Amino acid sequence: MSGLGFELLATDGAARRGRITTGHGTVETPAFMPVGTAGTVKAMTADAVAATGAEIVLGNTYHLMLRPGAERVARLGGLHRFMGWDRPILTDSGGFQVMSLAGLRKIDENGVTFRSHLDGSAHTLTPERSIAIQYLLDADITMAFDECTPFPATEEVAAASMRLSMRWAERSREAFVERPGYGLFGIVQGSVYPDLRAESVAALTAIGFHGYAIGGLAVGEGQAAMFETVAYTAPMLPADRPRYLMGVGRPEDIAGAVARGIDMFDCVMPTRSGRTAQGFTRRGTVNIRNARHADDPRPLDADCACPACRNHSRAYLHHLFKANEILGSVLLTWHNIQYYQDLMAGLRQAIVDGRLDAHLADLHRGWAAGDIPAGEGT
Repeated sequence: MSGLGFELLATDGAARRGRITTGHGTVETPAFMPVGTAGTVKAMTADAVAATGAEIVLGNTYHLMLRPGAERVARLGGLHRFMGWDRPILTDSGGFQVMSLAGLRKIDENGVTFRSHLDGSAHTLTPERSIAIQYLLDADITMAFDECTPFPATEEVAAASMRLSMRWAERSREAFVERPGYGLFGIVQGSVYPDLRAESVAALTAIGFHGYAIGGLAVGEGQAAMFETVAYTAPMLPADRPRYLMGVGRPEDIAGAVARGIDMFDCVMPTRSGRTAQGFTRRGTVNIRNARHADDPRPLDADCACPACRNHSRAYLHHLFKANEILGSVLLTWHNIQYYQDLMAGLRQAIVDGRLDAHLADLHRGWAAGDIPAGEGT
């Protein structure tokens, strides 16, 4: 199969260290993709995102089809040129966003008819249209159109949803235009039911995709059920293709999923948290609005090289948020994306060194210890 390249460079248990090759460059895995829903990683320039070490970002079919429109983006040279990002881009299919429009959408075998959350205008999104939009955007990695099964769901409901997604996956594959450096990922569904997940994997691998995503998790099932589902699903996927766990973004969830064989992640958590004064550090999360930071001259994370930590104190970040200054969101978002990229780099190196278990233990010790207030040692 032409398209994306994937090379498996090292393993440690179920964990994998790999490299994806696309038409716009390579992606070292395990990788975290900052979310650029509407053609921008919120509060960040493309150069700033690249400076954190991020090699791939995520865009969204649903939002970009509504505004500014996929045809307009294509006329302007594609999403890479439009947003000033010359590295790989993955676009999700729009299925998750459309399914979230409770009361505003109608689903049938053909696809989904819905009303825009922006102006109420009517639209229809089918597997063929989703793939066409992602082609117009010039996404390096296109996602098959699927229904994100709600949670909780009975086995009967989950089965019907998954089988619809598998029929849509076949139509997505037929609509995808093969070209060097570009790929299409299928999405495994089936909720928390092992037999349904196995059936979904069998259907997708029979169709044949450049990579495989595990969808329908991080929707309320809890960490234990998520890890269990990943642990029995990932080994069934082809070893020579990338594996993507969609929408999972807490650092401890990412670390656990890497240990269970996942290569790619995305989540709005680091950017959304950055805009709401929450910083991720090697000692857990910090709410920089808390009064105890008002006179703290220390950096948010002494081991971080981002501009927020390199050039500014906790006291300054605290002041920015209390004063509702935009720079606070910019700096804390930058820090969070840097933290996530550092997390992934550490996981990659630990797999290569064959010491992932020890590295995970170190990570968990740091998170469990929690942040140390000023003047209480290190």
